[in-house]
Amino acid sequence: MTDGIAWLAEPQSIAFGGYSVTLARGLGVEALAARIAASAQWSKRTVEPVGELTGDRLVEALEEKFGDAWDGIGLRLGAGGGWTFAVAYGGWFGEFKNDPAISVGGTEVFLVEYEEENGKPVPPTFHYYRDGRTVCSFNLHLDDSWGNGKVVGDPEVAGKIEQLLNAEGLPDEERTGREVHRTTLGVLERHFGLSLPRALVLEAPLPAVLLADQSATL
Repeated sequence: MTDGIAWLAEPQSIAFGGYSVTLARGLGVEALAARIAASAQWSKRTVEPVGELTGDRLVEALEEKFGDAWDGIGLRLGAGGGWTFAVAYGGWFGEFKNDPAISVGGTEVFLVEYEEENGKPVPPTFHYYRDGRTVCSFNLHLDDSWGNGKVVGDPEVAGKIEQLLNAEGLPDEERTGREVHRTTLGVLERHFGLSLPRALVLEAPLPAVLLADQSATL
């Protein structure tokens, strides 16, 4: 029995502002952190270890260093349920490319994100990368608020996900966004075997890093 990922649909499931979770198979935590840093799209970022911290303590570390946690970015790293994971904190919103290169070398990487406090609104999103390619991607609200609400990617994979969503009665404009969000995460966790250890993420100290912006020091 694993925790899955459907629990991420709960309000402020990890931290205020939403969640950004990367799950990988075939990468260690240091390699995963380095690849996430390399995917920054507005600046060059490096990985600075800051010890083992809880989520609250990492937010405090960001505040201590930058004055405001939203002005920095940190990751907490770990492994569980057969996956290596990275959970982002601080001002990660819009800072990283949805870049399949994060999975080069025969690895699998899954990215789920939700800018919960964004007023546009931005729906939760899912991306599945494998060996440098995007295999499947879609907006978890399955609406046209961001893109066309369709599951895209390799026809075999995207088609299977669509079938599973249809079996859950989705898309359904009568359901709330949170209900659809939770249901789509449940489909993904069951189909791909995705899991993020809830107690570990919410309560335990984990190896933490800051993704330092090198351009800010020049």
